[in-house]
Amino acid sequence: MIEGFSLRKCAKLLYDEVSYVTLFYWRHKILAALKQIPTEAFQGIVEMDETYFLYSEKGSRNISERKPRKRGGKAKQRGISNDQVCVLVARDRRKMTLSGVLGRGRIRTTKLDEAIGSHLSNSNVLCTDSWRAFSSYANEKGLEHYRFKSDGKQRVKGVYHIQNVNSYHSRLKRWMDRFNGVATKYLEHYLAWFRYLDSKDYENTTSNKKYMLVSSCLFPVKETNAKLRRMAYC
Repeated sequence: MIEGFSLRKCAKLLYDEVSYVTLFYWRHKILAALKQIPTEAFQGIVEMDETYFLYSEKGSRNISERKPRKRGGKAKQRGISNDQVCVLVARDRRKMTLSGVLGRGRIRTTKLDEAIGSHLSNSNVLCTDSWRAFSSYANEKGLEHYRFKSDGKQRVKGVYHIQNVNSYHSRLKRWMDRFNGVATKYLEHYLAWFRYLDSKDYENTTSNKKYMLVSSCLFPVKETNAKLRRMAYC
């Protein structure tokens, strides 16, 4: 998992003693635990931005709204629509990171508060793009707020910018590309997987492997194989 090997490659490394289907469920049970690792309260400057992934029912045999896509596919509509799933990423300068699925379509202020409200305080300074949901949220919470337009004309205001969170988005997207589309119902698991890898600099060391295994044993995992199959789409 740290190397990002495919399930079939993992099965080969185990000399096919365990099938790739079984490995799929093992992987998601570990990710269900890693997803529960708490994010500490943010300190100082917090960069926050949304990114979007194509809504996917990968693996489903009962897709009725459209024809099945091949290798990820493309959205039917241009721009942000219900074909897109909104993912919020917030990150302070200590690299403490929160990421989560907010739902389909454009970001909403109410969803923002559910996702990040408990991690912010009046001592934080928020840096975002110019989307109005961020401005509304910052005003409601009384947070100092710096906005940066997407035209890129002004990327930095003193120590304030959103370059760290944008860099995180780029790494996340490149890493996700290897899966040729991720089922939306499992997207939270993949976000937790990437958060772990990014925090450990992608290093396949003994200490990182031990940390992953120990962390996955510290939290209760109630997901059975059947429950994972029945997980609802966003």
